[in-house]
Amino acid sequence: MRSSSLILVDASIFLAVILEEPERDGIVELFEGKEIVSVGCLPWEVGNAFSAMLKRKRLTEAEVTRGWEVFEAISWRSLKENIGEALRLSSRHNIYAYDAYYLEAASRYGCPLFSLDSRMKEVGKMEKIPIMEV
Repeated sequence: MRSSSLILVDASIFLAVILEEPERDGIVELFEGKEIVSVGCLPWEVGNAFSAMLKRKRLTEAEVTRGWEVFEAISWRSLKENIGEALRLSSRHNIYAYDAYYLEAASRYGCPLFSLDSRMKEVGKMEKIPIMEV
C-alpha cells in the first residue's frame, strides 16, 4: 500500500491545527492533495491531550468540546499498526509504545511521518522513515 499521496499524521499535528497553533497554516498547506492517515490510538491521544489541557486550565470545557468536534470533522483514515513490531521499535529506541505505533505504521506503509515531536522525528530519521517538516 505504498503511496506518495499518504501522510501519516500524529496527535501533535492534529492538535496544532485544532488549537490554531503558529504552525497551523504550514500544516494545512502540506495537507493539500494528500490523504491523511494515522493509527488507531489517535483519538485516545487527542482526547487525553484535551483532558490534560482542561486539567491545567489551558482550555475551558466549552473549548475542549469544540476542539473535539473539530477533531471529529477532520477526514482521516486509520491504518492498522503491528503492535509486536512497534514494541520492538520501542525497546530499540527507548520510546513510548504510542510513538512507536506511528513510526511502525509509517515504515510499513511507506509514507512520510508528520509530527511536531522532536524525539519521534529523530527516531524516524534513524529508522530511515521519511519525515515531513513544517
